[in-house]
Amino acid sequence: QVQLVESGGGLVQPGGSLTLSCAASGIGFSSRTMGWYRQGPGKQREFVARITSDGNIHSADSVKGRFIISRDNVKATVYLQMNRLKPEDTAVYYCNKWPVVSVLGEYWGQGTQVIVSS
Repeated sequence: QVQLVESGGGLVQPGGSLTLSCAASGIGFSSRTMGWYRQGPGKQREFVARITSDGNIHSADSVKGRFIISRDNVKATVYLQMNRLKPEDTAVYYCNKWPVVSVLGEYWGQGTQVIVSS
């Protein structure tokens, strides 16, 4: 049974930093490409960053140079270090395998809320 548990969100001022964590089970973590996704208010869920099983990474242009994805295969956990946060980064952040073919057809965890505001 797949379980994804995101944590680490919160309220942060513009320019601040947060690190998100996602503990995964039942997904074959160590051999999976994992991704972070987000859904802002009134927006569709979008891709943020992904990391292959051996550590190759790719980020969306909107977060490139600010967000860093990493993983610990022993702990089956994927991280998202977010720096220089902007108000437009406000969203609920989710982790999942990559790619996700159908958002509605896929299991998702509860996500973790990030609010960037002064």
